[in-house]
Amino acid sequence: MKKTALLIAIWIGLLCMAVSQEKHSSFLEVDPVNQAILLGVGKSFLNDTYLSPLKYSGISISLMHDRIKGTSYFNNNLLLQQQFLIQTAITKNPTASSSEYYGNLDYRLTGFYPLFVGSNLRFYGGGGWEASLGGLYNMRNSNNPGSLKLSTNFSLSAMAIYNWKIFTFRWQLTTPFAGMLFSPEYGHSYYEIFTLGNNKGTLHFASFHNLQALRNYFSIDVPVHNITFRAAYLGDYYDTHVSELVTRIVSHQFMIGFAVESLNFGGKKVDNLSFPSVYY
Repeated sequence: MKKTALLIAIWIGLLCMAVSQEKHSSFLEVDPVNQAILLGVGKSFLNDTYLSPLKYSGISISLMHDRIKGTSYFNNNLLLQQQFLIQTAITKNPTASSSEYYGNLDYRLTGFYPLFVGSNLRFYGGGGWEASLGGLYNMRNSNNPGSLKLSTNFSLSAMAIYNWKIFTFRWQLTTPFAGMLFSPEYGHSYYEIFTLGNNKGTLHFASFHNLQALRNYFSIDVPVHNITFRAAYLGDYYDTHVSELVTRIVSHQFMIGFAVESLNFGGKKVDNLSFPSVYY
């Protein structure tokens, strides 16, 4: 429990530093901001051997806030992205005799630096930090019905932006490369961990040897009069092999929402079409 509390404290500290740093930079000069709220619907596939050897599949619903902000760092070239995702899923096993539920909160802070700049195409490389808290609940299990999913990682990311006529296309790939995750040992009950305090061996170093994950995000912005609509595809792949336990969570979702371009004036946002977009 002490290690878990320390890990959560580190998350909160990093988040506060990022927010305070962003607020400080916004008082120095005017920065463009592009943000969107998206609602997604799709399908999820769940497989957690701690709960069941069977694979579950069903509907997935999510809500995402996606924000990209220009900064004064690296000669005004660095973009700072924040993504906050709430995702839920209701799934059933192959015989539809049992249900499994999934919920997750995911936050990501990523910096992007331009590697190629053309007239309509830009390619960025970068990295950042991500943290997620969620879990699965199996209706069939009575002894150990739930499985906690807790992790924090440093990640690598690439992004391409293409402007064609009135449309803006964006494609982004992100994968974690080093961090920590929570996982019980094989046969280790949550009653032992949280009630009896037998939590030894529940925090693990995470990297490519036991964690493979990828987020594939593709979006299209379409301005209509004074409103910009955004349609997107979000694909998440998460796979861990820890303590003889396998967890695989895969989702494919179609998302739709609204995007807003604004400016940061000392922490205040105002619409002004005479200023350039954060994308170019």
